[in-house]
Amino acid sequence: MRTALLQSSGRPGSVVENLKVLDEAAGRAAAAGAGLLVAPELFLTGYAIGDDLARLAEPAAGDSADAIAELAARHGVAVAYGYPERSGDTVYNAAQLISADGTRLANYRKTHLFGRFEQDHFVPGEQPVVQAELGGLTVGLLICYDVEFPENVRAHALAGTDLLLVPTAQMHPFQFVAESMIPVRAFENQLYVAYVNRVGHEGEFEFVGLSTLAGPDGVARARAGRGEELVLADADPVALAASREANPYLRERRPELYV
Repeated sequence: MRTALLQSSGRPGSVVENLKVLDEAAGRAAAAGAGLLVAPELFLTGYAIGDDLARLAEPAAGDSADAIAELAARHGVAVAYGYPERSGDTVYNAAQLISADGTRLANYRKTHLFGRFEQDHFVPGEQPVVQAELGGLTVGLLICYDVEFPENVRAHALAGTDLLLVPTAQMHPFQFVAESMIPVRAFENQLYVAYVNRVGHEGEFEFVGLSTLAGPDGVARARAGRGEELVLADADPVALAASREANPYLRERRPELYV
């Protein structure tokens, strides 16, 4: 499945403008033959916007989800995006996957909150593995810091995830995560990882870009630079099956030794 990675911070603080950016990117992705467009962490609202995160938070089935479902169906491309999710009085750092016909397929709440900023604004989720079927692949969701815990990615691998989507807000000086850790996570778990970052400065944070789609051989199929970009790469189920046959990590585990 051809996958488009939207490396952009959009317009922090403006849901309306970010929906326009997403709409335009979906059109470009579809024209390039992509079946899936992935946007960064908290793309709908912006990341470093303080108390506006709570003000702009929406339910998983809110107005913005409806708008994204409409643009996904209009362009014929599935969309995964980060947003602040409101459930009653609780706000989560969430990511949602919507199919190319506008169906809401999966919603994930970030389980590992990074730093005081996130801990002050969100409640952590409790469901570690969220998946959906898309384009002949089992697609899973994590968000940014989640992928830095090897247990999280291994849980996805054991649950059968083929393509792990990771909307992220990776900041300086931790660019080694995008450069080195993500390809290793893909290889050691024998899956594809789409790691999609923000760029530029927001408040106290400097986002480093370097979005990548890494394959099960540990090779980056696509890698963005430090500016706004739309990059594309394929997650190939045939190549994935061959790699899993050649690399028996999951078959040769001895979990009785690890507890």
